[in-house]
Amino acid sequence: MSTKTAALGGNKMGTWPIGKLLVNMALPLVISMLVQALYNVVDSIYVSRISESAVTALSLAFPIQNLLIGCATGVGVGVNSLLAKSLGEKNHERANRTAGNGFLLSAIFSAAFLIFGIFFARPFFATQTSVAETLEGGTVYLSIVCIGSIGIFIEILCERLLQASGNAFLSMVTQTTGAVINIILDPILIFGWFGLPPMGIAGAALATVIGQWASAILAMYLNKKYNKELDLKRAHARPDAFVIRTIMSIGVPSIIMVGIGSINNFGINQILQGFSETATGVFGIYFKLQSFFFMPLFGINNAVISIVAFNYGARKPERMMKTVKLASLAGLSIMLCGLAAFQLMPELLLGIFDPSPEFMHMGVEALRTISWCFPVAAVCIILGSTFQSLGTGIYSTIVSLCRQLIVLLPAAWILSQSGVVNRVWWAWPIAESMGLTMTLILFLKNYRSKIKPLYES
Repeated sequence: MSTKTAALGGNKMGTWPIGKLLVNMALPLVISMLVQALYNVVDSIYVSRISESAVTALSLAFPIQNLLIGCATGVGVGVNSLLAKSLGEKNHERANRTAGNGFLLSAIFSAAFLIFGIFFARPFFATQTSVAETLEGGTVYLSIVCIGSIGIFIEILCERLLQASGNAFLSMVTQTTGAVINIILDPILIFGWFGLPPMGIAGAALATVIGQWASAILAMYLNKKYNKELDLKRAHARPDAFVIRTIMSIGVPSIIMVGIGSINNFGINQILQGFSETATGVFGIYFKLQSFFFMPLFGINNAVISIVAFNYGARKPERMMKTVKLASLAGLSIMLCGLAAFQLMPELLLGIFDPSPEFMHMGVEALRTISWCFPVAAVCIILGSTFQSLGTGIYSTIVSLCRQLIVLLPAAWILSQSGVVNRVWWAWPIAESMGLTMTLILFLKNYRSKIKPLYES
């Protein structure tokens, strides 16, 4: 714990003014998320120089890659919530066991993705495309990313350990380092600079894995050296039934939520493949561009989870609610900027990917239509972060299930029956409107049962 924090009488998440604390916790995460978004876009820019099929291959690989990151994040969210709550209760032994069991769970999940990368990457792609270039490139890309997945699991877990103990700046350093390494290596490995053989899409995957491993190693070092709230020892990784059950009770709903998203993306890809590979590529590029606004929003979301969980453990409801209100305003501001950018300059955004005329025309319609849901998504994401903080992560699963599988995917299919691909994009605003309704209902339920009683105690 820093001297300044100690002087304030304890962990800064329980003592600092909320506005200052939210900026202190969220700003490093927002910056690191922006760097990550920059990497995502730069990666696609380089890949688009290979061919349009290479862009489509990345889009088709996204559901599994997203599930991989979602599993790593799910474990991290579970560890983050229990760890922050344990620190708020000053239960340092349980905090250490939480961190140790987080490493154990990360190893188990990464082993599962390694097996998928070796044996199932090609069958996965074969169900989606018969275009040889897309099939071969996508199989290689997804295999490398899955086989090397231990890096992203350790990276995300260690970043959550830093965040939960109030060291968000160090978390930013680790994420930024990995993203910068990734950006530097992309053109070197893809195009074969400095005498190296050109690796194409395989080079993009290898750059991704190397960047993740670099971040993981740095994050482990920073935890060992600077995270004084934790004592990371091998003994703490011994399976603890209570800790694992608690981590997974919070993390599994988050993983299921991402899994639902991956199923949804797989289904959307199949619908769009029925029009053309260009339509699938446009969908993939949209995801890259929207990350410039959603990734900072998720940075705020991660800060809210730690702050609310800590103050829930410390029984400070005023601090919890003020955090939610300020974070909602910040998130809404970011997404209004995103809406303005997608409405006013879609041609400029798409132009960096060297698009064909067909790609440009379709992409402009997609960006302008889907972006109407951005402000609604901001409110849903910030309010939804409290579900993990309060141990009701199942609510996030309910909202995600209703929004993506019950509304978004069927709406996209129904709209696709018109034979006009640009009508499919309206499925997103429709789904987000329903998601907002569900989120508000469940947030109020949580407030009445978990937050309001704290005011009365």
